[in-house]
Amino acid sequence: MALPAIPRILERRVNAPDTLSPRPPATGHSTQYRPHGRLIDDAEHVVRKNRSRRSTFLKWLRKVHGWVGLWGALLGLLFGVTGFLLNHRAPPMRISTGEPQVAQMQMPLPAEGLKSPRDLGVWLKKELKIDGNLGRTRREPAHPVGWGDKSTMQPEQWSVMVASPGGNVQAEYWVGNNFVSVKRTENTFLATMTNLHKGVGLSIGWVLLIDTFAGSIILLSLTGLLLWTELNKRRTAGVVIVTVSLIAAVVCGLM
Repeated sequence: MALPAIPRILERRVNAPDTLSPRPPATGHSTQYRPHGRLIDDAEHVVRKNRSRRSTFLKWLRKVHGWVGLWGALLGLLFGVTGFLLNHRAPPMRISTGEPQVAQMQMPLPAEGLKSPRDLGVWLKKELKIDGNLGRTRREPAHPVGWGDKSTMQPEQWSVMVASPGGNVQAEYWVGNNFVSVKRTENTFLATMTNLHKGVGLSIGWVLLIDTFAGSIILLSLTGLLLWTELNKRRTAGVVIVTVSLIAAVVCGLM
């Protein structure tokens, strides 16, 4: 009696679909399958891609900021201390860097004589074994001067200076004399450091080195500003701080 039911079961199995093909949702955006099964539309995909680019940019910015800061760390410490001393070099908030040691003497001229103030400076550097660059030279021509109710002719005067961070040598020569007056000044340690800040008597190599340090300060400022704007959402507070500092600098500079 149960035999007639067998064809019906077979008919149902034959008519069943071989595979399941779910239809995609009827939306205007394409979708993508993720491994755990959740769908991502195009908008979310763009957001995630932009977030990844921003993260990469911030990592690169941090590296640049760190390496540039490492390059200028020691020079920054030197220039910070010496800049503070230079800022307080005059009253009423003067900070003394110590009194220099001054010595004077007279030197006889070389037998072959000297033709110009620059020759005098070169001769002094060689004779006294002075380290430093030949600075300004001056030649004051002979001219009449008054002496009471009389007038006399003052001879030509030469003056030269050889400067270095640790001190300087100044020489004065009156044409016609057989000697040169020399004054040597030796600076204290703090004064030497401030001369390094000012580049007194230093070579072109030091000047170029300080140029790289100046460039690193500019780069640190720009990367620091970019990092702050990217990592801090309180941008209004940042604008206020920058504006107040700028106004304070202008006001204090005009006082």
